[in-house]
Amino acid sequence: MLSSLAIAPAPVDLAVQVTAAIDGKTKPPGSLGRIEQLALQLALAQHTGTPQAQPARLLLFAADHGLVAEGVSAWPQAVTLQMVQNFLAGGAAANAFARACGARLSVVNAGVAASLPAHEALVDVPVARGTRNARREDAMSEAECAQALETGARLALQACKSGERVLLLGDMGIGNTSSATLLAHCLTGQSLETLTGPGAGLDAGGVAHKRAVLEACIARRGSVNGGVDALCAFGGFEIAMMAGAIVAAASAQAVVIIDGFIASAAALVVQTDRPEALAHCVFAHRSAEPGHGFVLEALGARPLLDLEMRLGEGTGALLALPLLRAACHMLSDMASFDSAGVAGPS
Repeated sequence: MLSSLAIAPAPVDLAVQVTAAIDGKTKPPGSLGRIEQLALQLALAQHTGTPQAQPARLLLFAADHGLVAEGVSAWPQAVTLQMVQNFLAGGAAANAFARACGARLSVVNAGVAASLPAHEALVDVPVARGTRNARREDAMSEAECAQALETGARLALQACKSGERVLLLGDMGIGNTSSATLLAHCLTGQSLETLTGPGAGLDAGGVAHKRAVLEACIARRGSVNGGVDALCAFGGFEIAMMAGAIVAAASAQAVVIIDGFIASAAALVVQTDRPEALAHCVFAHRSAEPGHGFVLEALGARPLLDLEMRLGEGTGALLALPLLRAACHMLSDMASFDSAGVAGPS
């Protein structure tokens, strides 16, 4: 089960108050479009008429997948570890974007298939050294899944208690588009043919092989009973930790920016057991990974950006962060018709 942490609804009159404040700003009603909707969402999530989008922290969860042994990725499993080292050295796209928008970055070892030396930016909490091969057996046990969910929740609560008002979720894990595709198939009912994409660069033949492997995974397991059971069947540890983090952040009245396909798969898991947590989720962008659009539709989510990105790492979430900050400043800094002495609409 996902965390039983209570998620309190927003005060009943807050939506009316914030909507009136937005409509009273010196602009035609609705003229800031989705920024106005975003401002209202942030206010309701944080239970205040003056929400904040800083400080913000990217939790970048990294883990390996046993299914990589079946040739579902164009990249070797060792790249997960190498990219974690790159994050810790500050050399990845996520590092560059985090510096550009002033977000803190923590790399979480959720289950990399190697040991990692201590580093100030590393949170070393692996469940195991990668999941098992989901074509042959379940990717994780119920106990391992519970550990991953609880760890993600604990890390999110720690970040919120340290003052973070916005958490961004990112991922790194060779093979994790396969895991996310299997979860999406189980939780949306969309076909694997529709959902399966190239991940980190498979050609057409590679995609066809990947789909065949995923079909074998489904045939091996059969039906699943909800999001947590799907996680046990198909992994991965980073996705489970993100699911736990979403629920915990919502319980702390924080906002969560969901990155792309992998993080959205974690949101699908949350939707099955704790759908009230999704009110705290802002969906950053529409990934170029073909399955992402179907996942967003199942979540009822409208992403803020569409930049043809499919990297992961939280890069899309980082690029969306300035929009949240702009929405907050619109509420707190923009003059009203009365305060500015500007005539309202007649």
